[in-house]
Amino acid sequence: MKTIQNSLTAAVIATAMTLPMAGVAFAENTSALATKDTVMLAANDTMDDAGEAASDTWITTKVKSSLLAEDATPGMDIEVETNNGVVSLSGTVATEAEREAAIAKAKQIKGVREVSADGLKAVE
Repeated sequence: MKTIQNSLTAAVIATAMTLPMAGVAFAENTSALATKDTVMLAANDTMDDAGEAASDTWITTKVKSSLLAEDATPGMDIEVETNNGVVSLSGTVATEAEREAAIAKAKQIKGVREVSADGLKAVE
């Protein structure tokens, strides 16, 4: 659910940032053009935030699909969340080997800065 929320937030921010620029593009006086630099600076900061959300979403998707494709990990039993490149794994797996395999798989994904698996427990 958080992944969908992050995607929607990024889309809304990107759309909202295009509206002020549309006004500048159609303005006939130079006072609107004078604020262009300020608007662009604000847009860059907001787009960086949207980019992080999209990046986290991409990382979560890649980690989850990697876990699902791997025979050594029960991907359906592992929840994946990403925040600023830090992947959190939670759920229950059958063995410590499956837990370690899931952590290793997550670390291999481009953009992952750290993996937290405190919430991922082995039954045995």
